[in-house]
Amino acid sequence: MDVASSAPTTATPGAASYRVAVIGNPNTGKTTLFNALTGLSQHTGNYPGVTVESALGEFRQNGVRFLAVDLPGVYSLAPRAPDEMVAVSVLLGSGDGAVTPDVVLCVVDATNLDRNLYIATQIMDIGLPCVIALTMLDLAEKQGTHIDIAVLEKRLGVRVVPVQATKRRGLGQLRQTLWETLNAAVSPPRPVVLPEAFTQEAQALARQLTQAHPTAGFPHFLAERLLIDAGGMVEQDLTRQHGEHVRASVHAARQRLADSAVQLPQMEVDHRYAWTAQVVADARRSSSSRNRTDWSELIDSLVTHKVWGLVIFLTVMGVTFQSIFSWALPLMDSIDTIFSALGSWVGSRLPEGPLQSLIVDGVIGGVGAVVVFVPQIAILFGLIALLEDSGYMARAAFLMDRVMAGFGLSGRSFIPLLSSFACAIPGIMAARTIDNQRDRIATILIAPLMSCSARLPVYVLLISAFIPAQTVWGIFGLQGLTLFCMYCLGLLVAPPIAWILKRTLLSGEAVPFLMELPPFKLPAWRVVLFRMYDRSMAFLKRAGSIILATTILVWTLSYYPNQDLVSEEFETRRATATEAELALLESELAGVRLRASYLGQAGRAIEPFVQPLGWDWKIGMATLASFPAREVIIAALGTIYNLGAGQDEESLELRQAMRAERWPDGRPVYTPVVAISIMVFFALCCQCGATLATIKRETNSWGYPLLTFVYMTSLAYLGALAVYQIGSRWIG
Repeated sequence: MDVASSAPTTATPGAASYRVAVIGNPNTGKTTLFNALTGLSQHTGNYPGVTVESALGEFRQNGVRFLAVDLPGVYSLAPRAPDEMVAVSVLLGSGDGAVTPDVVLCVVDATNLDRNLYIATQIMDIGLPCVIALTMLDLAEKQGTHIDIAVLEKRLGVRVVPVQATKRRGLGQLRQTLWETLNAAVSPPRPVVLPEAFTQEAQALARQLTQAHPTAGFPHFLAERLLIDAGGMVEQDLTRQHGEHVRASVHAARQRLADSAVQLPQMEVDHRYAWTAQVVADARRSSSSRNRTDWSELIDSLVTHKVWGLVIFLTVMGVTFQSIFSWALPLMDSIDTIFSALGSWVGSRLPEGPLQSLIVDGVIGGVGAVVVFVPQIAILFGLIALLEDSGYMARAAFLMDRVMAGFGLSGRSFIPLLSSFACAIPGIMAARTIDNQRDRIATILIAPLMSCSARLPVYVLLISAFIPAQTVWGIFGLQGLTLFCMYCLGLLVAPPIAWILKRTLLSGEAVPFLMELPPFKLPAWRVVLFRMYDRSMAFLKRAGSIILATTILVWTLSYYPNQDLVSEEFETRRATATEAELALLESELAGVRLRASYLGQAGRAIEPFVQPLGWDWKIGMATLASFPAREVIIAALGTIYNLGAGQDEESLELRQAMRAERWPDGRPVYTPVVAISIMVFFALCCQCGATLATIKRETNSWGYPLLTFVYMTSLAYLGALAVYQIGSRWIG
């Protein structure tokens, strides 16, 4: 990500459209304001010059189109992590095809004015037109604090607009102020005066680097960041682009400043906070009431308590988990029923053949496989919006940070991982709440290891068929204990995988887990409903197309080559079959076709690779068929054993057929050890095209889903191999 660029330029009055960068600290209501401004026009994409996806949207004022980008929440423009680097790159207009924003909308929380104005002073130093959106003013007033907007505007030198995005108050004035600020074409003043020695050194460094690289350009703000942020991402990036002489020039300038008794980076912190403290003192008026209400302090003391806070947290997470696991089930069953009925209706009106099978099994079945996930995604993100908007999410992350830090993650990773026990797709999407990019990627890569609800039918079928219904130590049922172990397996494997990732592929300087606890408030239903709609539509638009394509690909492999000669052999039997025999005959024909298809041929081809796991080629073929969606293995086994694709995990016929399956020498194919081998493989393997598609969407790269597929499949194979080889020798 290139950071060198020419100096920012302001917009030309009368332009057809303007670009607005929306920035602010985390938990300031920035994204809520962005959603209120842009509404349903927003989408996810790459801002020009930036390779990380951001939320983009547009709105109009006085007939002029504004294109807005919602930048990651950051505490300063001293980038130490990729998400902070995105903000700096956008504001400087750096990177290939980059476009400098015409105006910056800085979102500031009125309840924490001192801390929020720090980044505002850095933004104004860049020289772009700037407008301050003051949020949570109503909460500040409830806490006994009154902000004099006129005084604040005068001290800052930029327009300040109070807004309440959840109730859509102040939005019209904010849009008008943005338009007026752009047409005034006046750059904001540099509010904070830094030491003269530092300013002169920054100017000299900017001239020196610009002369050495005239096509790149080094604005004064960039030179300041190079001097202040020793070893930061700006220095690393510019050294990579232009050579070690950049680092040498910067280090020489820093040494001269050290000789002049200028202490970096503390100098910037001291001067900016001293200035913002004086501004806040002038603009803020406090009443005699307490800063925080008694009820808010009481709730905080409970939810952050090391014992009661954990109890409350586990209760909240239990409700969240239960909602995704159970509350969505009726809707998912209804969707499945609708698409099954639609498939039957369409199939009855088309002649038998490849077109019918493609439309019914490929297209309709594929669309149904996409839409069925929407209830889980909508419910999860509705609950996350409730937790975030109320202020509880920050407390939950604070509680879990110490646990997650043990294997390289932060407290924000816990909720996405817990959500993945219901379904990895909403869990991966929930990782968007993680600000640090490396932590976010690591969480996404281990989330599929959690045993999602799609694995449960596989566990139920194999445990009920092959694990004896007996007790262990006279207390625990062996079947229940086996199911518990399958769910614990992902929890045991995920921490070391995260630890390895954070020290290899995702290695880097540790970023402190910084989080301000926002005030508690009632969630806005408009925000909650919009989040549910937005995340559901994002899934359908982006991941859905890939899932549908994968489903059609599997249909092709399982349908062709169509055994017409085999079909003709069944015609005579069809003519004399009764109605009951006809259904059995169709199931038998489907099994013969599947075994002779490209997928069946692949199953025979991989038999030498799966035999060490204790599997025959039929298990291998069913496993191949289940890679787009792991629960497909049950329908595939039903078809393979001539029982039809309508079997489920409760099917007694399927259990009996599996128990009766034999090797050529008469040994049973399925044993308890083989069943555990299969379950371990399914517990650790990423057999879900929807999950891989979602990882691609969330990371904006095919590399991460490929890595997930390779490492999880390898891990699953080795785990299943160890179970069978050790277990079979142990049992004898």
